[in-house]
Amino acid sequence: MKALITRDLDQYEVEEVSIAGPKAGELRIKMGATGVCHSDLSVINGTLPLLKPMVLGHEGAGTVTEVGDGVSGFAVGDHVVLSFAPACGHCHFCNHQTPQFCEIGIPHGRMLDGTARVTKGAEELSVMQFLGCMAEEAIVPAISAVKIDKEIPFEKAALVGCGVMTGVGAVINTARVHPGSSVAVFGCGGVGLSIVQGARLAGANTIIAVDVADNKLEMARNFGATHTVNGSKEEAVGKCKELTGGHGPDYSFEAVGVPDLMITANNATRRGGTTVIVGVGKLTDSVPFNALMLSMDGKTIKGSFYGDANFRSDMPMLLDLYRNGKLNLDDMVSKTYSIDEAPQAFKDMEAGRNARGVIVY
Repeated sequence: MKALITRDLDQYEVEEVSIAGPKAGELRIKMGATGVCHSDLSVINGTLPLLKPMVLGHEGAGTVTEVGDGVSGFAVGDHVVLSFAPACGHCHFCNHQTPQFCEIGIPHGRMLDGTARVTKGAEELSVMQFLGCMAEEAIVPAISAVKIDKEIPFEKAALVGCGVMTGVGAVINTARVHPGSSVAVFGCGGVGLSIVQGARLAGANTIIAVDVADNKLEMARNFGATHTVNGSKEEAVGKCKELTGGHGPDYSFEAVGVPDLMITANNATRRGGTTVIVGVGKLTDSVPFNALMLSMDGKTIKGSFYGDANFRSDMPMLLDLYRNGKLNLDDMVSKTYSIDEAPQAFKDMEAGRNARGVIVY
């Protein structure tokens, strides 16, 4: 099969590789679509220090073609969306309603049993997040898959596997944004645009999108932003306060993973408000906060991983919102690519051309 492989820092290309069948507890998936996400780029550039060589891809949907031993609830022909965070259902975190932190979901490049399914000759290849779904086929843990309606196009369903779930979930699950409140979103890539949509779904009255690219700000308006701020032309904190009666937004979200932007987002938040960090920064980066103002401002600063999702219920919920016309996934897909065009899809993502590029097989 063809798969997008990263072998060295800032290097990636499509290669022909072999894939073994599923073992116990696993499914074989014929991929229908894979979203091109910034987290894939973070593996390529070393921000996420995962074991290479690695098959990229963690946001996908496809068709079950083979069911491993001991798997129930899935059959050949089922359409599924994949979760990059498997949930066992019985560890400490799963039992405490935080399956996104499942103890078995710590990535190490191999399958849950510690072995590899993808090879090139005698060489074993890692896979991203137990999936490696930027490929024509993938072997995945059954506990990473959710059945979906066959009427939903794969290129739309794939998006809830990461970007849309992360963004909408940060609003609904992490921040629990109240109707009538004010929201600022710093960074309007795929996740940021999903945060904008989540704020609209939550009933926020003022939704301020902040970015340095006018085309992304235009996209944000399409998805529900009531105001836009170009941070390269205006002072973002002051503008956000001006748009919210001088106080600052009730909720601010950082969706890029840049320490300075995290500070900016928190500075914009009103006293007593909530700042949510969604972007993934580098392991070597730190974020300083003023020790006096942490107490005096009384703000809540929260991290949000995977939108604090229970993906088995939240993914179908998001797709129901899409089918009912309340969640715009159609315009999230700016452009589709073949697997051979995957390197161009990454270049377009880095250039900020797409809300989301999607590889369709």
